[in-house]
Amino acid sequence: MGDQRPIGIFDSGVGGLTVLKEIRERLPLEPTIYVADLLHFPYGPRYQDEVRGFAIDIIRYLESREVKLVVIACNTATAAALNHARELFELPIIGVISPGAQAAVEATKNNRIGVISTEGTMRSQEYLHAIKEIDPMVGVYQKACPELVEIVEAGEADSPRAEGVLRDDLSDIVRLGADTLVLGCTHYPLLKPAIERLYPGTFALIDSATTTASKVERHLEHSRLRASESSPSHEVLVTAVPQRFDEIAANLFGEAIEAEEVHIWEPQKT
Repeated sequence: MGDQRPIGIFDSGVGGLTVLKEIRERLPLEPTIYVADLLHFPYGPRYQDEVRGFAIDIIRYLESREVKLVVIACNTATAAALNHARELFELPIIGVISPGAQAAVEATKNNRIGVISTEGTMRSQEYLHAIKEIDPMVGVYQKACPELVEIVEAGEADSPRAEGVLRDDLSDIVRLGADTLVLGCTHYPLLKPAIERLYPGTFALIDSATTTASKVERHLEHSRLRASESSPSHEVLVTAVPQRFDEIAANLFGEAIEAEEVHIWEPQKT
């Protein structure tokens, strides 16, 4: 029969759709519930304890929807909340940082890894810790690239503007000789064509969406939680301005998503 409970996935906005897309492609029988917290977007510049609070509330909501597993499809929220959430909930919870760190260490040939991310993820140092825990000899060069999120959301991921910002943001990482680049924000996989055009053959690009989907598949397999029915349901929920979410998602992925608004917090709590 299989376990037909959905997988819960959340992010501050549309970036986590890269993770959702990979999960749905890899696990086509699994039902999903995706929550985008546009009420508090963006998470990157916020304090960690604030982001942690939002994440815990969203996981509590997903728990009430009887999900079998939660994916924190946001690097900033993973850094802020994953460890605390695992202490609070019995649900299995997977973040996007650990799978990306593991894949980066496996990919590098010269032990030099670059990580681009939001300010919040960089301040947390979670990628540095995760990579060093796997291999203390690896050099890690981190760079916060907040403008890249705006560029992706504006539908300009493959544009001259994106190339100009990437050239500036990646200059130090290129100079330091990194052969592997972790795309440490779920928006950033959409920048792959521009990065590969600017720096052909320079980096092994590590995409947290594909590495996380692979980890989800392994967990479901080992825990015998795989679904087996052939027509799974998929919900996309947004905590504010669903029309804006639909517009950006259509712009980025070329497909219509009709998100529904969900009220996780009382109206006065913003």
